[in-house]
Amino acid sequence: MKDIFVTQPSLPPLDEFVNCLEEIWDSKVLTNYGKYHNNFEKALSEYLGVKHCTLFANGTLALIVGLQALRITGEVITTPYSFVATTHALNWNGITPVFCDIDEKTCNLDPEKIEALITPHTTAIMPVHVYGHPCEIDKISSIADTYGLKVIYDAAPAFGVEQNNNSILNFGDFSVLSFHATKTLTTFEGGALITNDEKLKDRLYYLQNFGFADEETVVGPGINAKMNELQAACGLLQLKHIDKEIKKRRLIALQYREKLINISGISFFEEDINTKYNYSYFPVRINKKEFGKSRDEVYASLKKNNIYARKYFYPLISEFETYKGVPSVSEDNLKVAKKVSKEILCLPIYGGLMKEDIEKIFKVIGV
Repeated sequence: MKDIFVTQPSLPPLDEFVNCLEEIWDSKVLTNYGKYHNNFEKALSEYLGVKHCTLFANGTLALIVGLQALRITGEVITTPYSFVATTHALNWNGITPVFCDIDEKTCNLDPEKIEALITPHTTAIMPVHVYGHPCEIDKISSIADTYGLKVIYDAAPAFGVEQNNNSILNFGDFSVLSFHATKTLTTFEGGALITNDEKLKDRLYYLQNFGFADEETVVGPGINAKMNELQAACGLLQLKHIDKEIKKRRLIALQYREKLINISGISFFEEDINTKYNYSYFPVRINKKEFGKSRDEVYASLKKNNIYARKYFYPLISEFETYKGVPSVSEDNLKVAKKVSKEILCLPIYGGLMKEDIEKIFKVIGV
């Protein structure tokens, strides 16, 4: 029986990648800001419409190093509704996460609940553009300005997303992308940090390369977080084909919407006409009382038929043993996030998903 996963990487034609590999083999330049790294960084900035882009070995390192570069300390207000790497990056920097509840319609950090969590120790707000849906950027920015806080966006799922013809990566002090194998654009592993601050860009250069300023000068305790030439070559080729992949994903999302729109107990996110999406995910919420089956029952039925949907995001980060002791974790504080995490299910979506695969998914769900 064929396996259908929640996503599948879209890779460039193998012959194109082999041509790049031959050039890398001949040059013997494998890392440390080679030709493909520099070309990918430039091409990526142009494609995304951003000022400064710094490539990393993965998105988690980009976030860890970015927090270090901004010298963030104390407490940071963030979401419990994300992949655990969001909070791990804070932990690795000795920063205390303060979990804020989410908005039920968007699953993003709820701006109305941020101010109550601000203390004298708060230094930043770190929201996530969950599923690639933009946060309420203006409201978050206003709160940050009022209290003198930094804003850091975990934009791991938000490659290419725009709002009012402007990349959402252009907001906040910086945004971080992931190019993991599960993302719309992949470099196997990989990531990038986007900022409008040239001084921050320079600081990142030192921090991601052991702190070296030149052959004999170390300006600080850096780390090795650079993207290598193989990753960069893959990314450069991906940019040539990414628009076609996103278009295919959009058509699949439309099929889901058309089939599920009138199904009682199954709902999905509304789309804003002023937002350009990347269709990285197709999350649905399942109300057992109305649909007749719970999210977990649907998940189990799909899995039994070799269809691997994902409970993104369950459990909440705040429910992992590592973070249970965080002061902001309480039944009252995270009511919406707890409710949503028990009802959400991400259905398979990727450019190579066939019509018969989608029909099988509908049949197993029972719609």
